Parts: sequence; C-alpha cells; structure tokens
Amino acid sequence: MLALLIGVGAGLVLGLTGAGGSVLALPLLVTGLGLLPAQAAGVSLGVVALAAIVGTVLQWRARQMVWPAVASVGMGAMLVAPVGQWMAGQLSPAVFLILFMMVAVLVSVRLWRQAGTAPAETRIVRAGVWSGGLAAPACARSASGGFEWRWPCVQRMALAGALTGFLSGLFGVGGGFVIVPALVLLMGLPMVQAVASSLAIISVVSLTGFVAYAWQAPALPLVMGPLWGGSFLGMLAGTWLAPRVAGPWLQRGFALLMLAAAAFMLLHFFLSPV
Repeated sequence: MLALLIGVGAGLVLGLTGAGGSVLALPLLVTGLGLLPAQAAGVSLGVVALAAIVGTVLQWRARQMVWPAVASVGMGAMLVAPVGQWMAGQLSPAVFLILFMMVAVLVSVRLWRQAGTAPAETRIVRAGVWSGGLAAPACARSASGGFEWRWPCVQRMALAGALTGFLSGLFGVGGGFVIVPALVLLMGLPMVQAVASSLAIISVVSLTGFVAYAWQAPALPLVMGPLWGGSFLGMLAGTWLAPRVAGPWLQRGFALLMLAAAAFMLLHFFLSPV
C-alpha cells in the first residue's frame, strides 16, 4: 500500500508541476521502503518514466510538442544518463544523500523565487525558471517560424541535454527543472510549449536511465508494480487538477514539501543506529 501511495505522489506532483516528482519520490523510497540511495534512484526513474509517458500522450492532442527540441535535448540526455547511473553506484550512501540534498535545496529555492517573481508562470508550470535570461534565444526562428539550427543552438541544447541526463542517471530525477529553463531561454519557446516538450524529454531521459539501472541490477524490487500503478493514477489525477489548483501558493507548498522530505531522509540516515 505504501508503494502505491508513493507512486501516486510522484505521478501527482509530475502532473501538477511538469517536473519534480522524482525529487520527492526518492526520499520516500529511501525512508518509507528502505531502499538504498542508488537503488532508489534507479527505481525512481522507472516511476517517473511511466508518469511522463502518460503525460506525453495526454499532451499530444494539444499539439504543443516541439519535436526538434525533444530530439536535440533528448539525444544528449540519453547518451549521458548511463554515466550518471554508473556514478551513483560508485558513491557512498552518505555522499549521495548530501549531494541530493544540495540539488533539492537549489530546486526548492528556484521554485520559491519564481512564485514571487513570475506568479503568472506558476499557472502553467511549477518548474524552476531562471529570472533574467539571455539577450536573445540561441535557437533563432526563421521567417517561416522554423528553427535555425546554428552551432550555438546545437551546442547549448546538447549541453543542456547532457546535464539533464547526468542528473537523471545520478539522482533518479527526470530533469524538468533543467529542461524547462533551457527550452525557454535557449530556444525561446513559450512556457506552454516548453512544459509539453519537457514531458516528452523526461520520458526519454527517465526511461533510458531506468533501462540502464535494470540492466545492472540483479532483479527489480517487487514494489515496482504498485509504484507503476500509483504513478499512472497520480499522473491522470495531476493532469486533471493542474488547471484548477495551479498558482504561486501551490508552488511554494511543493517547494517546502520537497525540501522537508529531502531533509528528513538525510537526518534519518545519519541519526539511525548502524
């Protein structure tokens, strides 16, 4: 039952925010189900992958996907995700959890700041977007509206994909907090298109990382079934609720919840008797 609820929570957050489900799922997998950090990272990727695939299918009919962005970022992420997955297995649990806590703090602060500086954007997505930005998008549009794939564009999008893939494999996160700012600032996409496209990219990245984990693992945990079922239900519920409950207060609440879950996981690890 607990595994099912964790899956629902991860899918719900991903549906409501377009990102962040795995940042919340990993602490719950460690403290609630007793998984080792590296194992929890791999399992988290499987949960997020299913939820993101469901979200991508739901968004498909809205025709907001920008497939060149999905292809460029997704390809870079796919190549690097297995490297992050391998690195997760080399770190001690203590180092892994400290690094994960640092990521959770950065994402939480970004979410909190966005809720105050760009409240309108929180009604579209609750993924962190850097304030300010570039003078012009790296991927300029032609007169016909298509993208001009110049070297600065390809270079920066590949770098964004590589960073997303590494974090995804290392920490079991989908990387939406990196993908959305990259699509907005580098490609100049409207927020709605960035959110829709990010779900497709998260699907590719998370699935790649999960396959790499499953290939190395002797056997998948028995809780995968309930986790997958919960993430499917949670994503459906989150997609339905998002237009009705979106806003700065929800984003700030999620930022605090994510930070509290990561802090509890860290304290639980260091204070638990050996």
